[in-house]
Amino acid sequence: MTYVVRRTEPGEWQQLRALRLEALQDSPSAFGTTYADAAALADEVWRQQAEQSATSSTSAMFIAAAQDGRWVGMAGAAPLDDVPGTACIHGVYVAPAHRGRSAGLATRLMDVAIRWTRDNTDASWLTLGVHEDNVRAQAFYRRIGFTETGKIVPFRLDPSKNLHIMGYQDFRPTLAR
Repeated sequence: MTYVVRRTEPGEWQQLRALRLEALQDSPSAFGTTYADAAALADEVWRQQAEQSATSSTSAMFIAAAQDGRWVGMAGAAPLDDVPGTACIHGVYVAPAHRGRSAGLATRLMDVAIRWTRDNTDASWLTLGVHEDNVRAQAFYRRIGFTETGKIVPFRLDPSKNLHIMGYQDFRPTLAR
């Protein structure tokens, strides 16, 4: 199957909302919010998030669309406000029917998010957090160049669980050169 991977555009809030809610239902421990909380957000909040994701100079959301136009994957990139010089990949999701190495969709989404962060921010470090029970995601992130940083933080939705912070080993920002 062929996919289009691109940055979101202003006004695509309904598609963004639908994919995010799908992701929260499919993989609730992979995100820092619940389905119920996200579903309760007003349309205006989704409009603002879509606008921000599409137009910000420091953060972005990328999607993968199938041939029929349906959004089937996403990955975002943004600075970590409380950790200067650090950007974070977040919101990574690929619909179950489109997962796997043969599709390569998660890799394509991550490549775009990493490249965009490198070219559009002055971050010198790129990280992501992955739930301790998500062994599949941990293996994927290691395969594409992320390594354990040794930093572990409590999972916001269940502090008895942890997020492992991984760092991208080959991150050299363009703006810093």
